[in-house]
Amino acid sequence: MIKRLWANRSKAKTSLPQSEGIPPENVPQHVAIIMDGNGRWAKRRGLPRMAGHHSGMKTVKRITIEANRLGVKYLTLYAFSTENWKRPKAEVDFLMKLPQQFLEIELDDLIANNVQVKMMGHREDLPSHTLSAVEEAITKTAGNTGLVLNFALNYGSRKEMLEAVQGIAADIKDGRLDPEDIDDQEMARRLLSKDLPDPDLLIRTSGELRLSNFMLWQLAYSELWFTDVYWPEFTEKHFNEAIQEYGRRARRYGGV
Repeated sequence: MIKRLWANRSKAKTSLPQSEGIPPENVPQHVAIIMDGNGRWAKRRGLPRMAGHHSGMKTVKRITIEANRLGVKYLTLYAFSTENWKRPKAEVDFLMKLPQQFLEIELDDLIANNVQVKMMGHREDLPSHTLSAVEEAITKTAGNTGLVLNFALNYGSRKEMLEAVQGIAADIKDGRLDPEDIDDQEMARRLLSKDLPDPDLLIRTSGELRLSNFMLWQLAYSELWFTDVYWPEFTEKHFNEAIQEYGRRARRYGGV
């Protein structure tokens, strides 16, 4: 049943009239999303925050399918930040179960649709059941060559950059690196995203207009797109609107 859902959605979207399509050259290679607003979405409906997170998990599937259909090569989802540990324990425990639940349901379909799962984050603090589920998905999809679905899980950009700088300092101290050799590429090689290109487009839902410690180095020249829509309500149509807006922008990287 689930495999048919992937196939049917993909087929239905592919059959859109050409005028509603997006030219391949206007599709960003790497899209990063700050998935925000699950709790507020639930509160507006008189539901517990956990219900919003569970509904948001369904949105992950829809947007992954759509990104894959459009030809996006990398999709990075901000699933849990290093600051999210400050939330109530019950909510944190629930959030730590979501990757396991999502992958138990969707892993076979991710494999069938040639999606490769990656994780970007600090593994040491994650519960064993969360980490083992993610690592199993990474291992089983390692040979896939389609969309890379990258979960930013227990991720914090400041910690990431501090660890990179500490590594550089240690290498200089031990004579393995000359200060003159430190450049953008050297720094990028030491980040958790070292195997990915920088995001071309950042999407944030729920109306918040900040980066929230997400990929601060990597987003230096990314296009930003914000929407008031809460993540559980974010649809393929909204995703397409963001892609279309991206295609209308001129990326100059400081040039003319």
